Amino acid sequence: MSVRGQFSSKLGFVLAAAGSAVGLGNIWGFPTQVASNGGAAFVLVYLILTFLLAYPILMAELVIGRYSQSNMVNALQGISQGPVSKLSGKLSGYWALTVVCLILSFYSIVAGWMLAYALASITDLLGLEQISLWLTAFSTPRNLIFCFIFSLLTIGIVHKGVSDGIEKWSARLMPLLLILLISLIIFVATLDGAALGWEVYVIPDFAKILHSDLLISALGQAFFSLSLGVGTMLIYGSYVSKKENIVTLGAQVTLVDIGIAILAGMLIIPAMYVAQHNGVTIFTEAGELINGDRLIFTVIPELFTAMGDLGNVISFVFFSLMAIAAVTSSISMLEVPVAYTVENSSQPRSRATWLIGAIIVLISTSIVFNFELLFGAVISFTTQYSQPLLGLVLSLFAGWVWRRDSILSELKLGCPEIEHSLFWKIWPSYVRFVCPVIILVMFYHSVFN
Repeated sequence: MSVRGQFSSKLGFVLAAAGSAVGLGNIWGFPTQVASNGGAAFVLVYLILTFLLAYPILMAELVIGRYSQSNMVNALQGISQGPVSKLSGKLSGYWALTVVCLILSFYSIVAGWMLAYALASITDLLGLEQISLWLTAFSTPRNLIFCFIFSLLTIGIVHKGVSDGIEKWSARLMPLLLILLISLIIFVATLDGAALGWEVYVIPDFAKILHSDLLISALGQAFFSLSLGVGTMLIYGSYVSKKENIVTLGAQVTLVDIGIAILAGMLIIPAMYVAQHNGVTIFTEAGELINGDRLIFTVIPELFTAMGDLGNVISFVFFSLMAIAAVTSSISMLEVPVAYTVENSSQPRSRATWLIGAIIVLISTSIVFNFELLFGAVISFTTQYSQPLLGLVLSLFAGWVWRRDSILSELKLGCPEIEHSLFWKIWPSYVRFVCPVIILVMFYHSVFN
């Protein structure tokens, strides 16, 4: 076991990396994109684009990480040859560190809402109506308290290290997430109105398949669903044994992420139409599907309320599911700045984790107290602008800066015959030429449309 830690098994890595990829965006973002963009037509395009864009960049992060055995700042400098590329790598690494801390700062606030709603399900069952109202009403004290609680959960896992913290808890939480998700799918499928939701989900509207909005939405979902660009997968790659076939591991992570996104659609879309059957409004006056936080915190809870005491139980399971998805992502985000701090200072892991965690909590606190001003701005800066550009940087470093013979040597460590594989014949040129073009198109559309 190296000083910086290592995943103890292939399964541990796949569960941890898939947990990083599977977050709140997958659970509610993917289903509503499907419902708004042609149902199964969107799913088909999403599947294609995930392997055309997300998987190649995921592989770039994993391979760079395992080769360098370090954080993103040091890794990009390590694969660079000249002073200009080394400086670019250093600045890009610091940019990624900043972005991931900002993402975690607003993510902790939203995840705290999930914890509050889960707890409200219990207080409803106990007849504590005033407490339930406080837990589900938007307020600064509630936002702060549950943001702190969620942050403590994240810090508590990460400070234990790679195998004893991240891997162990991912191995517990990911199967639990899957069990809860499948259980809810089966339950919701038995309710009146679910059949219409299944029809929307599985019957494609091919008239929309070539619409630019569908293509860009699917492209964005494919890219962001694997938490690419900010160094989380690079860090996880650095904890993978040199003996493992990293190409296969990357494919397994991608498939698990896709599978859970599709399962989330099987839950959310039928649940929306069950809610509509029970008199809950799921479309706006303009005829557009309600999505985002209004879906999770208005439409779905109204469905649970209409179900009485059983609804409280289902509500607790649902928001527990959301909280688990949030934790598996947040621990990977916190690991990025923690790994950098441990590797570039004399700080022990435990102290570095609490220090970085405290800084991120302070940022979250600032957002809570200036919610209208900062919340949307931080989300736009990180997810709409920075993540695509950082993905572009990674593809450029993997395709243009890092020497191809070094890449091949690294891949051969876990798969000696990789040089003769279809992957090696396609991936290096693909990540060099095609990925940058796709990312630039996606970025242009998201910013200027």
